[in-house]
Amino acid sequence: MYLLLCMLALTDIVLSSSVIPKALCIFWFNLNTITLAGCVTQIIFLTTVSITYSAVLVAMAFDRYIAICSPLRYATILSNARITKMGLVGLMRGLLCTLPLPVLLSRLPFCGTRIIPHTYCEPIAVAKISCGDLTGYRIYGLVLNIFLIGLDLSLIVLSYCLIFRAVLRISSKKVHHKALNTCTSHLCVVLMYQSCGLFSTVSHRFGQGIAPPVHVILGNFYVFVPPMLNPIIYGVKTKVLRDRKSKYISRL
Repeated sequence: MYLLLCMLALTDIVLSSSVIPKALCIFWFNLNTITLAGCVTQIIFLTTVSITYSAVLVAMAFDRYIAICSPLRYATILSNARITKMGLVGLMRGLLCTLPLPVLLSRLPFCGTRIIPHTYCEPIAVAKISCGDLTGYRIYGLVLNIFLIGLDLSLIVLSYCLIFRAVLRISSKKVHHKALNTCTSHLCVVLMYQSCGLFSTVSHRFGQGIAPPVHVILGNFYVFVPPMLNPIIYGVKTKVLRDRKSKYISRL
């Protein structure tokens, strides 16, 4: 579990670090320009980390399933080497799915305004300022989102269906509470991250009548809020982290 929490923390750090420094430069020093190479680099980091983030959430759902449904085999099934491989597979999936995006963007002509109405290089927002045909880019982005969100959410829902079925077979209410309590933090993170990402994607692709500030707010929620709240959620719900935090505060 702690290796997976470490992966989640790393994705949080990279996700926010790829956006916040540039956003602060815009607001503090009015440095609101970015090169094409810088914008493409930001898109690669954002998209890769977002897809990896989703894969980590799936791995954490599988971790909870094994911990509750096969506790005696937990250490055997989820060894350190296997968890590392799961993380690498998630990262490779993110890289492979991201690589076509900069290629498709580089082929688009930018002959009009080059003002991105966003605090960072959100992929669809960058594509919208192009004067070329966006059909191929839109189709790839839509298929990618539907496939990844659909696949990852289906695996998470399947894991929790199996967990709830196993828990309901136990008659003890104390066991029910203990088992489900281990899943609360993960469920909160999944709902927060996937809902922010889903609303941001849908609003950009199908919300032509939505005001631009709403797009900016939803995009910022997706990038800033999960990395900010995840440490709080797991710090409150995980006993070891809560105890360590209390000891540290008492020393101060």
